[in-house]
Amino acid sequence: MGSAKKGLTIGVISDTHGLLRPEAIQALIGVDHILHAGDVGDPLILDKLRWIAPLTAIRGNVDVSGVCRQLPASYVVELGGRYFYLVHSVDDLDLNPVAAGIAW
Repeated sequence: MGSAKKGLTIGVISDTHGLLRPEAIQALIGVDHILHAGDVGDPLILDKLRWIAPLTAIRGNVDVSGVCRQLPASYVVELGGRYFYLVHSVDDLDLNPVAAGIAW
């Protein structure tokens, strides 16, 4: 029987612009969840990240077509008892994070 994991490790990435560098992949291996905060640039990036860990992603200003365009502009996700608010552009801010209970 293995030992219990003490916490949740979350990997955060953004602005891949269609390029997922080997260094980024290496840094994300072993995380429990990945947050991509927009400007994905190529839907294959999403597939590669999902191979590493469960993924939550939003679109950025370069995500104007296809699958990436269909991503939400902002999103709230609960991980490990904490709320994370993803937004790429301040223009897409659709809530008051403090009022919503999201820590800064």
